[in-house]
Amino acid sequence: MIAETVKQFWTDVRWGEIDYMFIDMPPGTGDVPLTVFQSIAIDGIIVVTSPQELVGMIVDKAVKMAKRMNIPILGIVENLSYFKCSDCDREHYIFGKSHIEEIAKGHEIPVVCKLPIDPRIAQRCDGGRAEAWQGDWLSDMVEFLENMK
Repeated sequence: MIAETVKQFWTDVRWGEIDYMFIDMPPGTGDVPLTVFQSIAIDGIIVVTSPQELVGMIVDKAVKMAKRMNIPILGIVENLSYFKCSDCDREHYIFGKSHIEEIAKGHEIPVVCKLPIDPRIAQRCDGGRAEAWQGDWLSDMVEFLENMK
């Protein structure tokens, strides 16, 4: 049922002219990623991870699946990478130290960016105003994608 819904979302929506389309998929190698890989023409994927070691195992499985299906892996992003304290300006690693460099090196994919935990984003999302967020934490991602053209 989920696979059919994913296909319908792709085929029945008039997307118009777009430069990039990001499809946020659940982690791992389940039905949704498999359906997307099989039914949508994909120029490449960006793998999103977080600092926990267990997540690294899930990333390994997802990367291997993409490679087996000949889906180009453009890069890797680490979400929840750190929290920057507004009082002391130091970075705190709430979910542990990052393993993104090791994971990226092991799969020969570039690190695109590391996204911080920022309570202001959650506040805007909770208030229904996510689009009001102004920040530069995705600048590295934009630059990375622009340089790929």
